Amino acid sequence: MADGPVAEVLLRRLEAADGGLDSAEVAAELGLEHQAVVGAVKSLQALGEIIEAELRSTKRWELTGEGEEIAREGSHEARVFRSVPPEGLPQSELMRLPSGKVGFSKAMSNKWIRVDKSAADGPRVFRVVDSVEDEVQRRLQLVRGGQAEKLGEKERSELRKRKLLTEVTLKTYWVSKGGAFSTSISKQETDLSPEMISSGSWRDRPFKPYNFSAHGVLPECGHLHPLLKVRTQFRQIFLEMGFTEMPTDNYIESSFWNFDALFQPQQHPARDQHDTFFLRDPAQALQLPMDYVHRVKRTHSQGGYGSQGYKYNWKLDEARKNLLRTHTTSASARALYRLAQKKPFTPAKYFSIDRVFRNETLDATHLAEFHQIEGVVADHGLTLGHLMGVLREFFTKLGITQLRFKPAYNPYTEPSMEVFSYHQGLKKWVEVGNSGVFRPEMLLPMGLPENVSVIAWGLSLERPTMIKYGINNIRELVGHKVNLQMVYDSPLCRLDAEQGPPPT
Repeated sequence: MADGPVAEVLLRRLEAADGGLDSAEVAAELGLEHQAVVGAVKSLQALGEIIEAELRSTKRWELTGEGEEIAREGSHEARVFRSVPPEGLPQSELMRLPSGKVGFSKAMSNKWIRVDKSAADGPRVFRVVDSVEDEVQRRLQLVRGGQAEKLGEKERSELRKRKLLTEVTLKTYWVSKGGAFSTSISKQETDLSPEMISSGSWRDRPFKPYNFSAHGVLPECGHLHPLLKVRTQFRQIFLEMGFTEMPTDNYIESSFWNFDALFQPQQHPARDQHDTFFLRDPAQALQLPMDYVHRVKRTHSQGGYGSQGYKYNWKLDEARKNLLRTHTTSASARALYRLAQKKPFTPAKYFSIDRVFRNETLDATHLAEFHQIEGVVADHGLTLGHLMGVLREFFTKLGITQLRFKPAYNPYTEPSMEVFSYHQGLKKWVEVGNSGVFRPEMLLPMGLPENVSVIAWGLSLERPTMIKYGINNIRELVGHKVNLQMVYDSPLCRLDAEQGPPPT
């Protein structure tokens, strides 16, 4: 029965009714789904003041699927009791019955059955009483017959604990006659067509009032992942500070650019397979700037530029090995090498935000791939003081004003510093980045002038994103377990919130 016929029947019943009608009762009398009557009520409401409808909420008790089964076939304990013959039944056989496990414990607590553990063929179950009254089935049949009020609160609570009974809220409409009540329905027009205007028929047709307060349908659109939102903020901060973005589109890098060019020795633990993903095909990089490669080799194996080097047999085959880059500093090395080829030297400021890969043990804070943020400044006479000043300016733009610096070690920077910030939520100082001044053994083989220094710093993108959006497990931010609703609901990213001072 469509909305139109249901609406007509509803109007005729309302005309004969004294006062009004309940939508649930009408649905029951007509043998319809309640939602069909609700649809008819709403369609009549849209026609104007033909009817008035008041939404009412009532609570009632309904049987669950298991409750319906027990109301038909009896409780688990009663079925277990009926399954036990006068001569008894082995307990192992009883437990294999569909109701065995649940019904056995209930029948035992009701003292309907007992277990004889001394039986020759193992524990055997016997009846204790001749017959039982299945009160659970009786109570559920009362509820099914609409007589739930006959049960006491304790009885209903017990049935709920067994998940046989549930309380539901039923929303119904109390329908009464409106100011313009009529049993005949005339469809209201929603559009004024050219034909109506030319024929003049619009004068005799009823039009549905426009609802100027109605909300339009939200357009379908995509949503940015929180990492992209935070990345955009970091990128904007670098651009505001006059930095140029480096190309970082090569996830596959040679060991030369990833390690050797950074004055990292070939026997360094970071170059082991336990920390780095090496490629099988193609296994080696074929194109390297060989003049630069020879200078790097000499610096590693013999020293130079004021350094004694590492004094080992540097191997080209080791430098040619392809890998998934472990940091974006390899992109910084390429950018500085290109800068060194430009004569005369021009000061530069570079940044990058991109993905890196490490053979990490996966846990709540570590993944095998993550994003690294890196900033590099090359100019004449830069010192550790300049690095601290740039770091304070950079982190202030992130809303981090309380900083501390701690000496650290990096193979390719000297001096090196870890950067700490006071975290208001955790009430302690936490590491937010690493920094340092690139070593002359890295810069001079590139061809940069001797009085040029390069300061650099880096941090991950995931950690500030997790702190910003209150995410404790990185696997909820990246990977196949990400909840897309989180992506939909995540707010705009603002990294300029003021932080309170640390405790004295």
